Amino acid sequence: MILTIFIVLTIVAAYGFWLLFEKAGRKGWEGIVPLYSQWIQSRILGKKTWQLILLLVPIVNVFVFYNLYLDFIHCFGKRRFWENCAAVLVPFIVLPLWGRDKNVQFLNGLYAKNLKAAHAEGRVATKESELEISHESYIDYKKKYPYKKSMVREWADAIVFATVAATLIRGFLLEAFMIPSGSMQQSLLIGDYLFVSKLNYGPRIPNTPIAFPFAHHTMPLVGGKAFSELIKIPYKRLPGFQEIKRNDVIVFNAPAGDTVAVENQDLPYYDLVRSMGREAVHQQFTIQTRPVDKREHLIKRCVGMPGDKISMTEGVLFVNDQPGFVAPESQMDYTVITDEAGLDEQRLRDMGIEVSAIQPGVYVIFLTKDQAAMVKSWSNVKSMQMNLRKPGEAEANTFPNDPQYKWNYDNFGPFVIPRKGMTIPLNAQTLPLYERAIRVYENNLLEKKTDGLYINGNRTDSYTFKMDYYWMMGDNRHNSLDARDWGFAPEDHIVGKALFTWMSWNANGNGLSKIRWNRIFKGIH
Repeated sequence: MILTIFIVLTIVAAYGFWLLFEKAGRKGWEGIVPLYSQWIQSRILGKKTWQLILLLVPIVNVFVFYNLYLDFIHCFGKRRFWENCAAVLVPFIVLPLWGRDKNVQFLNGLYAKNLKAAHAEGRVATKESELEISHESYIDYKKKYPYKKSMVREWADAIVFATVAATLIRGFLLEAFMIPSGSMQQSLLIGDYLFVSKLNYGPRIPNTPIAFPFAHHTMPLVGGKAFSELIKIPYKRLPGFQEIKRNDVIVFNAPAGDTVAVENQDLPYYDLVRSMGREAVHQQFTIQTRPVDKREHLIKRCVGMPGDKISMTEGVLFVNDQPGFVAPESQMDYTVITDEAGLDEQRLRDMGIEVSAIQPGVYVIFLTKDQAAMVKSWSNVKSMQMNLRKPGEAEANTFPNDPQYKWNYDNFGPFVIPRKGMTIPLNAQTLPLYERAIRVYENNLLEKKTDGLYINGNRTDSYTFKMDYYWMMGDNRHNSLDARDWGFAPEDHIVGKALFTWMSWNANGNGLSKIRWNRIFKGIH
């Protein structure tokens, strides 16, 4: 429904732009063809053609686009502040109105002369003869009838409106992300730039609406918080046009990102506390808390849905007692032993394969199933073994981080993912699994007393969840900090669905080889 409304409003706005182009003496269709429309606008406005190249530069192109757009609107005398705001925020209303209004005409010498004469005589110029468009260009008009507005003011207006428009687009429609780590290799590669749709699952209303434009949680260059918690809005999500599906690739806020050690953000704060002790962490690092929408962004695959039973045995994921989905490009790590010739490490890295040498002839390599078969077939490979943890061997920082659960990344569960409205018994076995969800994500005061558990002052032996939760894991199963560390991801942390990569940059390449051409506009599955 939201997508349909968006398409209809876009068509209505395009219709209005078509009419304005015709009033400017151009063909209407020229106003709705991307890039070509901007080129025609630059011709009308007397802009330098080379400036259009900036339309290809991310972020900069937003400002250039709106500078052209607003200057074009000015061609029709629409220079007042509210008119500029309306052109940006509700173009589907004002553009058709201006396009069909006979009093709104392309400003040129003859029109300005007739309009001035009509006003002097106390009448409104409505006859088409009085609104005839001369052959003088808008450039000639600006020379004859200059509008006293400096270039700084022109650009300031464009920047303000571009910032507003880009913030709305980024907050409610689409946002660009970059893959910084290898947790989704080879499904997503380090250096992939992708678009994430916020319409699919419904855009969230920002929890902290007062924030510095284009910054997430930290001010660029100077550091410090890029947001204010003066105004806080409870979690609310607008309707989307699809539900989250099992195995979707999703961007979400880090569930363990509510508290961070500013100088060491590579590890979750809670992992640092478990390894170093709370006092040592607070003495050594600057501790900062963040609201949900300002926590670090993560991208993983949603392998478990609300109400699913999840477990993992010897590296194999089970969902509701059935083997879970394994992406074709999912990776595991292997110990490879070769003869004295060894492996060509650079060749492997050029293929996008992560490799590290433990000692001469012994390597740890992250490989997909097909890559593993390829490496195993090489003549100088003596042996190859997938690295798996043994069942019953507790591993540090494995959910739920409780001594009674001797779990590790390859062997854990079973347990049930919380679902909205699901009621669970609270006892010594279930509390470690669900305590953080009850206490932190759903904002309850949970107390352990001698006579039992108390939630918000009331003694209880059960709890009913208020939100849905998901189980997120990386496709690179042995190189991913995911739900096996911090547990469930609440629905209010979901940002959007990963759609496609619009650019991919290989830092290990040379020259044009740095661009992974085969990944540009590649869909994400």
